[in-house]
Amino acid sequence: MSTPVKAPKPGPRAAGAQPPRPKAPKPGPPQNSPAAAPVLTGAQAIVRALEQLEVEAVFGIPGGAILPAYDPLLDSTKVRHVLVRHEQGAGHAAEGYALATGNVGVCMATSGPGATNLVTPLADAHMDSVPVVAITGQVASAAIGTDAFQEADIQGITMPITKHSYLVTDAADIPRILAEAFHVASTGRPGPVLVDIPKDILNAKSPFVWPPKQDLPGYRPTIQPHGKQIREAASLIADAKRPVLYVGGGVVKSGAHAELRRLAELTGAPVVTTLMARGAFPDTHDQHLGMPGMHGTVPAVHALQKSDLLVALGARFDDRVTGKLSTFAPGAKIVHVDIDPAEIGKNREADVPIVGDCQAAIAAMVEAYEDPGPERLKGWWETLNDLRERYPLGYEAHDADESLAPQHVIERLGRLAPDDTIWTAGVGQHQMWASQFITYETPGTFLNSGGLGTMGFAVPAAMGAKLGEPDRTVWAIDGDGCFQMTNQELATCAVEGIPIKVAVINNGNLGMVRQWQTLFYDKRYSNTNLSTHHSDESPRVPDFVKLAESLGCVGLRCERADQVDEVIEEAGAINDRPVVVDFTVGRDAMVWPMVPAGVSNDEILYARDVRPTFDDEEAV
Repeated sequence: MSTPVKAPKPGPRAAGAQPPRPKAPKPGPPQNSPAAAPVLTGAQAIVRALEQLEVEAVFGIPGGAILPAYDPLLDSTKVRHVLVRHEQGAGHAAEGYALATGNVGVCMATSGPGATNLVTPLADAHMDSVPVVAITGQVASAAIGTDAFQEADIQGITMPITKHSYLVTDAADIPRILAEAFHVASTGRPGPVLVDIPKDILNAKSPFVWPPKQDLPGYRPTIQPHGKQIREAASLIADAKRPVLYVGGGVVKSGAHAELRRLAELTGAPVVTTLMARGAFPDTHDQHLGMPGMHGTVPAVHALQKSDLLVALGARFDDRVTGKLSTFAPGAKIVHVDIDPAEIGKNREADVPIVGDCQAAIAAMVEAYEDPGPERLKGWWETLNDLRERYPLGYEAHDADESLAPQHVIERLGRLAPDDTIWTAGVGQHQMWASQFITYETPGTFLNSGGLGTMGFAVPAAMGAKLGEPDRTVWAIDGDGCFQMTNQELATCAVEGIPIKVAVINNGNLGMVRQWQTLFYDKRYSNTNLSTHHSDESPRVPDFVKLAESLGCVGLRCERADQVDEVIEEAGAINDRPVVVDFTVGRDAMVWPMVPAGVSNDEILYARDVRPTFDDEEAV
């Protein structure tokens, strides 16, 4: 028997190792001809194709239109189905699995509302370049366009938020389309692909030919960069007096962390890592300045603003990094490396545009670079090191009411958890604190929703990550607002034996919204209080300990600083069930530094009413 089409499957890895980069399945020689091929229903063909692609798990919920696919799935000994409690959870779990393992994540839903519930995670995966394949049932072909029961044009709905979307019209096409879907999702710039299959196609019979011949004539991602552009980039780096390596999520996707470190150490340039690139360059490395942008470190933000050369590696000049775009890094030339040509020049014109894979491009830059010596950067590093000393990340030990500081909780979580822990986060203050106060040394250890900013991401993503990496500790850091959007997936974790750990940073409010209301809306707290009725003295609702217990988890609570370590260690020792820790924190803690929306990064605030002072002459 010849080699079947395969999706990459994770093997054992050393603690803290980088997840394998997404790779496309490679068809081998034909196993059978159409004449000799087994005749299967479309539903059976889905399951057989997933087995051939070595899919480990599918996250989903059955329903009428997709029901034919669930019958043969019951007999599969290779593909595990995880019955989630909401399709959004299925999509985020597929993302978490993909981000943790480097494999394509798979989710499945029925037509209509089942499919539309996948829209948010598909948009999230599209923004953050996560390889996901979503399989949806559709009403019978003859009923399409008639407003049939549970009909929705999910192919049309998802067209702007997927790399590609298919509507299958012939059962014989199912093997080819699924093979193509995995290839498209995992190659070039990774992303989500949707495959919509009408119910009559699921029931129709056709020969199952594997591996299929793929038909993607217009899809040819550029991997190798142009040599001339690489030489120009290397020359600019050598000539620059204030260079910065601006590192985005593309470095993680391409597995280019080793090449990045070689380039940084060879050139001596400072490095900043965006929210999606945390861990791509070690936090403890002397050349790392931290995260740039709205809640970035003062040295990182200042370095971008005053640089004379930005080397953007797999980054897209997102507004949360640039602030007011017209004022961003005004004196800098731009070298922009990205595998997606649509990103280059989209927000900032590049002096040296380089289309290609980050790993290949960075390795080529290392080879082309001619070192002029470190002396040219001496003044630059003196300025940046001075800023690091004057404006370190920090926080108040407690609020004015002596309540527990959320930053302290997250910092202690990072210190006490195993070194190879995978962290997921929701969106809001806790996400920023998780980026600031946990040390990330390797890529693929901090999974969060960056581009779309999806509240509710943390718990289902942690579920997917833990399923893919069962031997590693997985902590979800969530806010009480985010947690209440998707905490039903804890029931899935309990039933399926997926023992994640959840830290709920419970301030009783939509924390980031409250912060903005404090700073920009004269403390008019309109609809941000989540948990008390009339007064701050009334009990917070819900009781997360009881909620956790009702969902089959262990529930713990921590309300004082002297309890934090003990509770974290207690949670860490429980590995047979999911654990939820309700960290009851103060409501008025804020994320600092901060660049207010719509203003220049030069207007960064180190703390409330505290604006950093810079010696511009020294910087230049």
